[in-house]
Amino acid sequence: MAARSAYAELVRQLNAVGAVNRGLARALPAQCPPGAATVLHVLSREGEMRLSRLAELLSVDVSVTSRHVAHVTERGWVDRAPDPDDRRSRLLRLTPSGEAQLDDLRERCTGALAHRLSDWSDEDVTRLTALLARLRTGFGDCRAPSGRHPHPGERPVSG
Repeated sequence: MAARSAYAELVRQLNAVGAVNRGLARALPAQCPPGAATVLHVLSREGEMRLSRLAELLSVDVSVTSRHVAHVTERGWVDRAPDPDDRRSRLLRLTPSGEAQLDDLRERCTGALAHRLSDWSDEDVTRLTALLARLRTGFGDCRAPSGRHPHPGERPVSG
């Protein structure tokens, strides 16, 4: 296990990653703010779903999610279709126009990263990508069933 000071420095560095996210957000077109881009990305990755499930995956209130969905729906990037299991509910799904928009967003973000990291070697980029994936996996594996993360030193509850 790494020294506590190493974890403290990691926390500082992770907090600073917000600057990277803000830089990537500046690469997005004005008509597609970060919240809208996230909705498109989640629907592409997870498939069609109800608004409540999308809000859960985004970890934001349904009212906030609803505003983002209204934005992408008005632009034709997402469609709301009746849920065959509950006709009162709607399923959100990405449209072909939404897929095209998402492709553009990915290209813009990839270009922004390539520009900012142009002095990095392929090996460094690959190593960072692998370590970030490992970090994400570690947090996914230790998430407690209650939805809260265990405190340091606390063993995750297994179910």
